Amino acid sequence: MSDDPKPIEALTKAEAKDELERLASEIARNDELYHGKDAPEISDAAYDALKQRNLAIEARFPELARPDSPSQKVGAAPLPTFAPVTHSRPMLSLDNAFSDEDVRDFVNSVYRFLGQIPDESIAFTAEPKIDGLSISIRYENGTLVNAATRGDGTTGENVTANVRTISEIPNTLPKDAPEVVEIRGEIYMAKPDFLALNARMEEEGKPTYVNPRNTAAGSLRQLDPTVTARRKLKFFAYAWGEISGMPADTQSGMIETFARWGFPTNPLTRRLSRVEDLLAHYHEIGLERGELEYDIDGVVYKVDRLDLQARLGFRSRSPRWATAHKFPAEQAFTEIENIDIQVGRTGALTPVARLKPVTVGGVVVTNATLHNADYIKGIGNNGEPIRDEDHDFRIGDTVIVQRAGDVIPQVLDVVLDKRPEGAKPYPFPDKCPVCGSHAVREKNEKTGKLDSVTRCTGGFVCAAQAKEHLKHFVSRNAYDIEGLGSKQIDFFFETENDTMRIRTAPDIFTLEKRQAGSMTKLENIDGFGKVSVRKLFDAIDARRTIALNRFIYALGIRHVGETTAKLLARSYGTYDELEKAMKAANGYTGEAWDDLNNIDGIGEVVARAIVEFFNEPRNIGVIDDLLEEVTPEAAEIPAISSSSPVAGKTIVFTGSLERMSRDEAKAMAERLGAKTAGSVSKKTDLVVAGPGAGSKLTKAEELGIEVITEDAWFDLVGEGA
Repeated sequence: MSDDPKPIEALTKAEAKDELERLASEIARNDELYHGKDAPEISDAAYDALKQRNLAIEARFPELARPDSPSQKVGAAPLPTFAPVTHSRPMLSLDNAFSDEDVRDFVNSVYRFLGQIPDESIAFTAEPKIDGLSISIRYENGTLVNAATRGDGTTGENVTANVRTISEIPNTLPKDAPEVVEIRGEIYMAKPDFLALNARMEEEGKPTYVNPRNTAAGSLRQLDPTVTARRKLKFFAYAWGEISGMPADTQSGMIETFARWGFPTNPLTRRLSRVEDLLAHYHEIGLERGELEYDIDGVVYKVDRLDLQARLGFRSRSPRWATAHKFPAEQAFTEIENIDIQVGRTGALTPVARLKPVTVGGVVVTNATLHNADYIKGIGNNGEPIRDEDHDFRIGDTVIVQRAGDVIPQVLDVVLDKRPEGAKPYPFPDKCPVCGSHAVREKNEKTGKLDSVTRCTGGFVCAAQAKEHLKHFVSRNAYDIEGLGSKQIDFFFETENDTMRIRTAPDIFTLEKRQAGSMTKLENIDGFGKVSVRKLFDAIDARRTIALNRFIYALGIRHVGETTAKLLARSYGTYDELEKAMKAANGYTGEAWDDLNNIDGIGEVVARAIVEFFNEPRNIGVIDDLLEEVTPEAAEIPAISSSSPVAGKTIVFTGSLERMSRDEAKAMAERLGAKTAGSVSKKTDLVVAGPGAGSKLTKAEELGIEVITEDAWFDLVGEGA
């Protein structure tokens, strides 16, 4: 990058495109230098500045975002220099708590899920959250056989040779250890060792490192294990993956076992039952944080009993039985240089503050979301003031910025006595900056309040929405068409050639047919070729049939994510039934509307969005064209034992259940292939009623639906013991 790069606001579209290409290449090169060769050429701040400039250009020209852009990289894919290792059990992340109240909510949620009164009978472990690199180490017959990084949670990098160099990790386990053991924990670099390494690098005239965490990660990924050995990496064990025989029945017991086997465990780990004791331990560790020889960014709480962990189970990406209580975010002062408006896939206009670069928590921050028009004014989602009077955000203001959870930049407040003379309140636009359509805040018919989000009314007319919808349609968890990424969508959307243009999803599947009769062949376009075009057409053809849940998710319905798409697919079985039911639910009354709202996990807001989508003629027109080309498969019934007596049935639980909590009951029913509903209707097959059952029981009796007790339920499903 030149000493004086051209200001982003002064870049032309063509210049921005060239700059994004250069930045992608430069950032990728520095990634390889840092992680693969341990030979960085630029400082961490300079590297962050490259990434932030890339993000800022993409924010101004979202249509130019490249498929290889650093902003497109989520998580950490395995490095090509190390063989991939698929974890026998996923390495999931934890939910975060940021306040004492969040911790109380977590503890109460554990008791609530288990159907118990919070009486301090459940013990938790509290351990420091090490800011290092997660690792899984596998032993077979007492011998270390491989070690892998967390990676994306499913697949990591094989770093066995390097892990063997860490003296704190034993190469063998005692004879009484189970046949298969996966020890999981955190590899880190102690602060004294980090300082000593930097001193040595400085003496040798080499670049120094920014922080111990990144240095530990880079050290573990060295191609030469002798380099790793010289870095003096350390390890704490705190969890496990696959294990053929459990040596203990509690979290604390497992940690004690790890210590007995020769693994370092954190001496600050405590077993506590009272919420106030958990919080006291957290605050005590927070005060000691600066004195520890390793970096930590919070405290992790885990339910101690393993049988309770099993009952609590997992959400999609995290366990219910654990949470990470993060330390407060770091803050800094900077200036708002400008406020830009981004238009998302759903038409939402999001204001983004362009900030004078400032380092917060070791990261250079140059932009942060301002959420919506109300947030800029200092008004919360419920109309309440969230800042002092006149503390709105204006261009030129000095503001307080923090990184929440050490990740997300937030603009918290304005320093009013530093407001420049003549600074004017920000006029939130009433027209879409992309297509010029009216931008409005919808009124909630039920509450009478305005939606906090301003949305473009242009729909498919708006290039930002149409293009982003296409990118969503071909995304990984939707149609996932290989060779049709963000860059290719940009090309197909913007081309003026009718035989290549893709403006809506159906155009994807007619591309090959239109190209067959064209004089201008895609294979002759720069960036394509005969082989790549053939692969693209084959990839498109391979998606002419698709799972119903992926089809629904791909439609881009507001509020409908992967989980809701699966609920809809399972509830309606086929696309035709779904569309028919949603059209019948128009007007938000009647049996079809009630059935939709009765699906566990779908509330009224989501239900309204779904019904609105299927009753918009433009949407149905696009879908009809799409169905001429593709076939969504009927939803698969989960693989359930043929002995399950409730497979495919709709179950309603009501009253006070005594042997299980309501959440456990629903989880059990769904595990056995049943559907659960929140209310009784003609489609209900069975009602399980506990003491105190009221209107639901009455309605079931009126409709002649079978009603059984909780004990009878356990007898029915064969779990009566």
